[in-house]
Amino acid sequence: MSAKRRWRFAAVPVAIVVSTSGCAWSGLNSVRLPGAEGTGPDSYTVYIQMPNVTTLTQNSPVRVNDVTVGSVQGIEVQDWHALVTVSIEDAVVLPANATAKIGQTSLLGSNHVELAAPIDQPAEGRLQGGDTIPLDRAGAYPTTEQTLSSLSVVLNGGGFAQLQDVTRELNAALDGRETDAHDLLPRLNELTTSLDEQRGDIVSALDGLDRVSVTFAREKDTLARALEGVPPALEVLNAQSGNLTDALVSLGRLSDVANRIIDESGDDLKANLRSLVPVLESLANTGNHLTDVLTLLLTFPFSMKNMDHWLKGDYANLMMMLDLTGARLDSNFLTGTPLGGTFGGVEGLLGRVAGVAGHAGNPLASPPVPPPPGLPQIPGLPALPALPGLPELPQIPGINAPLPGVPGP
Repeated sequence: MSAKRRWRFAAVPVAIVVSTSGCAWSGLNSVRLPGAEGTGPDSYTVYIQMPNVTTLTQNSPVRVNDVTVGSVQGIEVQDWHALVTVSIEDAVVLPANATAKIGQTSLLGSNHVELAAPIDQPAEGRLQGGDTIPLDRAGAYPTTEQTLSSLSVVLNGGGFAQLQDVTRELNAALDGRETDAHDLLPRLNELTTSLDEQRGDIVSALDGLDRVSVTFAREKDTLARALEGVPPALEVLNAQSGNLTDALVSLGRLSDVANRIIDESGDDLKANLRSLVPVLESLANTGNHLTDVLTLLLTFPFSMKNMDHWLKGDYANLMMMLDLTGARLDSNFLTGTPLGGTFGGVEGLLGRVAGVAGHAGNPLASPPVPPPPGLPQIPGLPALPALPGLPELPQIPGINAPLPGVPGP
């Protein structure tokens, strides 16, 4: 009887092993814990695409603002990433664009899933049952192992081993120069303040350098050709170095001569320059008239602006009036000069040519010219009396000498 009991007891473990092997037993974490948060009938399921689940296990808590609101129901592989299924209590309200991260409860504690609203964008909608949080909104905080590994790299392969050397060199550099270092700190403060005030100009200069670099990059072929042409140009300059030296020496001698001339004839040069002032002022006062006249000078009597319009077809018509009287010539060419009024005095009064130069008679006092013989007289018109002499002829402005044959006042 005792043997039968021993057989029965030995058979029980075998049955347990068979049953558990058929159900793929993976420990107590594979069994859903009753009474955990998010396992009630009013909970909803959310799927999270995790790039790395670290040491996250099933039944790990799900937290919002460090408050447990659910639990992990399953972890499986999907398209080279993990798909974590979590169950959340129905009273928990999260935005549709919520984020998910895996963190540790403490330094050596268990992992959990942390759900939160997005930080870099506003919250939108509400997270519903069956929604999936994609990979771009999922991740994990650094684990304790990763932190210690990074710290070991810094301590072993970083610059901490050289801190003693840095300290020793700083002491050697500052030994006996404490006053200079003390004066340097305010200057550094002034420098940083000035740089901060001019940061707009610095940014503009950097933008200009960026534009220049873009231009250089666009014209790199042209620059390459220009650089290829520089050596031949340098060879030419090198070959002409003697001539360039002689030219510079001659220029120096010319400068010495010019300085000596200016020193010896400074007063005369100043007087000549002062004499040029009225001429230059007159040229400046002409404005555009002088240039307009020059454009007409080569194409007279046609304006340069209308050169392409004066000839239409195989003939051209020209109608012009030339006023070559003494008064017009005097007003156009002699007004404002010492000879002003020479041509326009008597002829302007008579309206005709007064006579050749050197005429001794007074044209105003000369008798009228008789009509040619054979010319019939117009009846009813008496003969014109002779013009009396003009003893008092008023002085015409601009005439410095009396007219020939006309007595002065």
